[in-house]
Amino acid sequence: MRLFFLVFTLLPLIGQGYVMWRTWKMLPKKNLLRWGAILAELAAFCLFFVHMAGNRDIWPLWLSSFMYEMGTGYLVVLLYLLLIFVVLDILRLIRVLPKHIFYNNAKTSLIIALALLVVLVYGNVHYHNKQRVELSYTSEKVTKPLKLVMVSDLHLGYHNVRKDLKKWIKLINDENPDLVLIAGDLIDGSIRPVNEEQMYEEFKTLKAPVYACLGNHDYMTGASQDMEFCQKAGIHVLVDSVAYVGDLALVSRDDRTNRERKSLKDIMQGIDRSKYIIELDHQPYNLEEAEQNGVDLELAGHTHDGQIWPIKWITRSMYECSYGSWKRGDTQYYISSGLGIWGPEFRIGTDSEYVVINLK
Repeated sequence: MRLFFLVFTLLPLIGQGYVMWRTWKMLPKKNLLRWGAILAELAAFCLFFVHMAGNRDIWPLWLSSFMYEMGTGYLVVLLYLLLIFVVLDILRLIRVLPKHIFYNNAKTSLIIALALLVVLVYGNVHYHNKQRVELSYTSEKVTKPLKLVMVSDLHLGYHNVRKDLKKWIKLINDENPDLVLIAGDLIDGSIRPVNEEQMYEEFKTLKAPVYACLGNHDYMTGASQDMEFCQKAGIHVLVDSVAYVGDLALVSRDDRTNRERKSLKDIMQGIDRSKYIIELDHQPYNLEEAEQNGVDLELAGHTHDGQIWPIKWITRSMYECSYGSWKRGDTQYYISSGLGIWGPEFRIGTDSEYVVINLK
């Protein structure tokens, strides 16, 4: 809990204070401009905490969506302003840049604002440009070619809305898959916007069976509410269980949020090993367990590949594999960066993707 408080409360507060101080010093000596910028930064920062405090479901849907977008979007603005100001202060201290450009300077302020705007516009456009990743695996266990589409981290809710889902469903249907797999975090943390927009109706347009495991945000939503939605949507949620679909044995682990989830060994006890075994496990921890238990292919998500640079460097240091293809012994792995996103709709240095898997 102390680490959580430090990372998600104390450090952002320190960063916010530093950015506001630097903004005040750098803007020209026009009180209206200075106060306007400072109050805008503070208001956007506060919106995030107001929204995440648990009151989002009591506001009108449009207002909660606005608060979500502005509050989480500002986190990216804060991060990049923090990076810019730190780098500039270092260059000032080592006398690479002259001191006068950092104080009461309209030109410097404009350059920073334009650079930040370009990065954010690029990040938003890139997020909406979904990448198609194609993988091919060969196994004697597969008697006929199969095409699967795997997605993860849709995070449907206040920011990924029904019109977004409709586009994603079309991408999946255009592949004409035999099976669709969802590797967790279907809903972002609140069932309210998903139900109000009746998003389950979009899933009914999928032309292939859908199987899913739960993710940590599904638990934040409420596992029972999440599964009730999936039932209406025609999504088969597997919890610490195995389902057989043709030549495939689908093994689904409950999310590690559930401290009492079964071990992979227990779930796979008595499994038909003549089948091609695919494991769904939202968070890619302990990859050695899949290898030890004879899984052919493990699919996961959760990491978002860090979502934006330089956060991706942190996630890549946290996991054995935080993104992409991996192999351990005879077991193949694919960790997806996710089709949707948590929070701000920016992808900077990472991709939003859906994965097409050809089994032969």
